[in-house]
Amino acid sequence: MTVRTAIAGLGMSEIGKVYGYTASEFASIAVRDAVADAGLELGDLDGLIVSSGLGSGVDLGLQGMLGLTDLNLLTSMQGYGSTAAQMVQYASMAIQSGMANTIAVVWADDPLKENLGAGAAYRSAASLPTGWRGMMAAGGLSSANTYYALAARRHMRKYGTTNDHLGAIAVAQRQWATMNPLAQLRKPITLADYHASRWISEPFHLLDCCLVSNGGIALVITSLDRARTLKQPPVEVLGWAQTHPGRTGVRNEDFGLVSGAARSGPAALRMADTKLDEIDVVEVYDCYTFTALITLEDYGFCEKGEGGPFLAEPGRLGPDGTLKVNTGGGELSSYYLWGMTPLSEAVIQTRGQAGERQVAKHDRVLVSGNGGTLDHHATLVLGTV
Repeated sequence: MTVRTAIAGLGMSEIGKVYGYTASEFASIAVRDAVADAGLELGDLDGLIVSSGLGSGVDLGLQGMLGLTDLNLLTSMQGYGSTAAQMVQYASMAIQSGMANTIAVVWADDPLKENLGAGAAYRSAASLPTGWRGMMAAGGLSSANTYYALAARRHMRKYGTTNDHLGAIAVAQRQWATMNPLAQLRKPITLADYHASRWISEPFHLLDCCLVSNGGIALVITSLDRARTLKQPPVEVLGWAQTHPGRTGVRNEDFGLVSGAARSGPAALRMADTKLDEIDVVEVYDCYTFTALITLEDYGFCEKGEGGPFLAEPGRLGPDGTLKVNTGGGELSSYYLWGMTPLSEAVIQTRGQAGERQVAKHDRVLVSGNGGTLDHHATLVLGTV
């Protein structure tokens, strides 16, 4: 019989413009908090999966920082924004195989430095492009902003998607963020505010783009049977999938039109024996408003090319909307810890612990992680027990 797995602990360091800690220190805080949240001791862990962003890095030395010995599983992963969901997938498979019983997965980053702007922080962490990438950079394609702007423009030209459509996503997610005490940005915005925000890389305004944050988030994964005996309501890992289109820098006919969500989403739902209309809450990776739009479109919430009008329709998004998306404010308004942002909010919602912003029905939650320029995608289906 297949072992069912669950998320039993959630730990979060302080997140945002927090200085004086390395990524490894943030990770250590998050793991300790996740273990305590589950009602366990550090010595109960027999597995550790680590990952970091573009800052100083979290490596296997975290085992020593935590004082962990005789682990059955220890590895580092990098799937960019899809990493967090992938870590949960691999931890679940390790538990199902009997390789380990209780695994902490952690992601942390520290790109922000005092007296240094967010954009400069990420530029300083990235290496200068060489070869063909260098030629592309010389032509203006030099950052995630420009690559995603190119993808968004392709979608606009093909399907008529507009900035008003993208702005509706930014406004709705800010509405959720006003109810999230962890959110960095809690002041409500209007569509007029969106259009008034400065251009970053057309068609993206500032309010189309995610935050940059310091901090760490960790989860504890174990068997569902064991999770039922622990401190928190278990969040069962019902289904998962990932896909990696592998088309970075390659001319192809669907760049900006289709993402990995088109394959990953349906596969995860099949594994979870769940239909799309049974999903109560959706937490999607939203490094840009466009990323959220194409992910929801590819998951099948609307027909291909209709994502803009569908999501901008009054009554669709936001706390009072029919589609509960990025209920903590997402990476656009809450905090940006890569795929741990949607995943942490998914755990909070599934547990029923979101306070003012809690969605009444939260039995099935769909979570996405996106990496590269729509190059990597991982999906989870989580549920109550």
